[in-house]
Amino acid sequence: MKILYGDAAARLKDLADSSINTCVTSPPYYNLRNYGVADQIGMEGSPAEYISDLVEVFREVRRALRPDGTLWVNIGDSYATSSGSQPPTNTRNSQGHTPKSVPAGYKRKDMIGIPWMLAFALRADGWYLRQDIIWAKPNTMPESVRDRCTRSHEYIFLLSKGRKYYFDAEAISEPISDESLKRYERKCERGNPMFCGGGGAGADKHLKARKNKRDVWSIPTGGFKCEHFAVFPERLAELCILAGSPKGGVVLDPFAGSGTTGAVAKRLGRDFIGVEINPQYRRIAIDRIAAVATAQEEGGVHG
Repeated sequence: MKILYGDAAARLKDLADSSINTCVTSPPYYNLRNYGVADQIGMEGSPAEYISDLVEVFREVRRALRPDGTLWVNIGDSYATSSGSQPPTNTRNSQGHTPKSVPAGYKRKDMIGIPWMLAFALRADGWYLRQDIIWAKPNTMPESVRDRCTRSHEYIFLLSKGRKYYFDAEAISEPISDESLKRYERKCERGNPMFCGGGGAGADKHLKARKNKRDVWSIPTGGFKCEHFAVFPERLAELCILAGSPKGGVVLDPFAGSGTTGAVAKRLGRDFIGVEINPQYRRIAIDRIAAVATAQEEGGVHG
């Protein structure tokens, strides 16, 4: 377990080729929060610059992934308004603009479409874009808006390095409701081969009362109190790690933040490598992962 200090694109170059099983991350959102660090991603002068910087980071991620590796990236959208934070000096702002002004090509109050801009840019750069997953937030924060609905979802994109990749569907399968199970049984009794396979393996499969994970995940926000503004829910990281890596595998997060991905990886018996540009958050992440390791040792739990 280690968390490298510095810029993600630069520090990822230190990783060996084909050494990572999966990457689970949530990069800083565009024009949303100033984390107080020069050259931070998210404070670029335009959405195009922001996407370009992320593509550069994830290009290094792809190099470091095993041939069967995957990328799970959580990304939220932004609006073309003047509500963003003023960036510190020496930021990634090559055109002399600040994110507080409406980006060129957008009207004030436009939804920018950042998630799909990133997804399409990564696909064009060589990634396989496999799925968009909706993270539904049942406890979403209220917004002071009256001319649109309150946002209560974000995207998680599943991308892969190659056409075939590691994906443990059973590890994140969902329980089948009693009503659904009874429906399967009735159809099997009627001889429907789709549901019972003639009374053979198909019937056994459905009697396990599990079904393939759906692509809308209802997960509350929060769960870890620290000075980091946006904490990734542990359950969200858990699903991605379980599906994307075997026990003993290596999980990467190039935007480690408060260390959620690392803490969950440790708890699930995976190794972890993170990168964090903010020294304060890096310290929080190191301590958080160490606390999980200590709890496992004291409880006799080893993944």
